[in-house]
Formats: sequence, C-alpha cells, structure tokens
Amino acid sequence: MQLTERQSEGLLRVYDVVVPKSELEQQLAAKIEEVRPKVRLNGFRPGKVPASHIRKVYGPSMMQDIINETVQKSTKESLEKVNARPASEPSLDLKSDINQVVAGESDLQFELSLEIMPTFEPIDLKTISITRPVAPVSESQVDEALADLTKQHRGFEEKEGAAADGDAVTLDFTGRIDGEAFEGGAAEDAQVVIGSKQFIPGFEEQLIGAKAGEGRTLDVTFPEDYGVASLKGKKAQFETKIKVVKAPKSGDPDDAWAAELGFDSLAALKEALKQRIENEHAQQSRMKAKRALFDKLDAAHSFDLPPRMVESEFNQIWRQVENDRKA
Repeated sequence: MQLTERQSEGLLRVYDVVVPKSELEQQLAAKIEEVRPKVRLNGFRPGKVPASHIRKVYGPSMMQDIINETVQKSTKESLEKVNARPASEPSLDLKSDINQVVAGESDLQFELSLEIMPTFEPIDLKTISITRPVAPVSESQVDEALADLTKQHRGFEEKEGAAADGDAVTLDFTGRIDGEAFEGGAAEDAQVVIGSKQFIPGFEEQLIGAKAGEGRTLDVTFPEDYGVASLKGKKAQFETKIKVVKAPKSGDPDDAWAAELGFDSLAALKEALKQRIENEHAQQSRMKAKRALFDKLDAAHSFDLPPRMVESEFNQIWRQVENDRKA
C-alpha cells in the first residue's frame, strides 16, 4: 500500500491511497487456494478443481470481496500510519475503474478525506469555579401544584342549566365541509371539557350556554397545521346534540380524595408533590450549573472546529427540534 498526503489545510486532510494490483492478485491466489479443497463442481472430483477454473468461475466475485476488505483495511492502516484522530467518519472516493481492478488490470486507487480533531492545551480545572443555584420549594408552589391536580382529577357531576367554562358537555356531533360529511368528523357520547383546548379552536367556546336537549351548529375553521392534510385550513360546520351538562365537583381536596389517587392521606399527596418539585428544581439547577461550566470552558479555549462535526451536531439538534414540533 502506498499512502501520499495530498492536502493539509486547517483540520482537513486528504490522502491518495494506492494498493498495487500485484498485492490484490496475491490475495486472490491465496483465497483460491484456501477454498479449493472445499469447492464442488460438476465434472471434477471433490477438492480437485483446478485453480484456473475456480478463478474463471468465482474470481470476479472473490476479487470484489477482496477489494472491499482491502479498502477497509487500508483506511484503518492509513489513519494509524499518520496518527490521525478523525473528527468524523472518513469519506472515500474511488479513483480507479472498478471493472479493471476486478479484472486484475489496474491498481486500486482511492482518495481518503477526513477532518481531524483539533489539538489544544486544556485549562486546569482547579482554576474554574461555578455556583450552583439552589431554590427551595415553597408552600405556595405545593398549593399551586395541588390546585392543578385537583382541577385535573376532581371529576364532574350533572348540573341543571347552561354550560359554563370548565364544565363537561356530553354530546353527539356530525361535521360537514361544504355540506358533505367527512371521515372522522362524527362521534356519539363525546365528552368535551370547555376550556381544555382538546378540540379545534372555536369548538369548545361555542358550547358555552348550551343546555341538555339543545341542538347547536358550530362554525369552525381547521388550523393550517392540522394533522390531517385534507382538512388544513378548511371551514366546517358541526351539528351537535347536547345530552348532558356536568359541572366540576365542588369541595376542597381531602384524605378521601387523595385515597382515590392512591395515597394514604392528603398530607402524603402533598409530600409527593413537594418531592416532584424538588426533583424539577434539582434538574434545572444541574442544567444551569452545566451551562455555566461550559461557558467558562468555552471562554478559556480557542481552536478551530471541524466543519463536518459542527454540521453533524447541528443536524442532530435540528432533527430533535423538528421531532419536538411534531409531538
């Protein structure tokens, strides 16, 4: 194998790698002798197939395997030879005619391109100090968390009169666009909590004032970012039949209510809420301390960054952003 450095600019390194055809031929001959005792072909006794015949029948495919193995091996040996620390996966560009290489008429030549890790003198970590923020949990935070939990799990009870914000309405509905019903636009005994924002904008708000037994027509517009492409931005009408109106159950949270959620008492529930908030504070504190440490390390060092590594990191972060937007 011959290795020649063709370009060294910043962190970019480009090498020309040449594997002589004589070396490939030696590997092919050795491989043929290795498999010869095991080859079975019509017209020949087991283990007596001539090497020339094996070369004719299997030579091209065997040479292809040898080339693949040689490229991988040569790449590894080349990096070790120049003591390179790749910052990203090296890229390979075949320069020779693969058909001629397989036929044993040409050397195997390819270009090896990579970015290396930058070298720098790390700062003495003993010289760096950061302050980790601490935020104790207040009683008001626990009370607020309890209030939110109560709102989510307090349940509903049937009421007389019109539906108000926060009430649960049980209804049947059928949706139409330009007078035509559309798939997924109908339901029976659906429960809608007014203000929960679980339905498309405008649907829940138009149920305020509705009473059991009443029918209402709701005019809505599907958002432009709606999950069903055929409904994005479309105006629709929903014919509804109100069946039941329920109001949130009244009363403060107590031990019996806490027991319904699986806790021994209300005090135990509040302690669990406090621990959850403490864990959230600890996580945020760790993230802020980590950010402060990274900022100080960044200020103390200056070196070029491998463009491919930066691009790869950006793409990974951007994919996460896109996934979060779709969630």
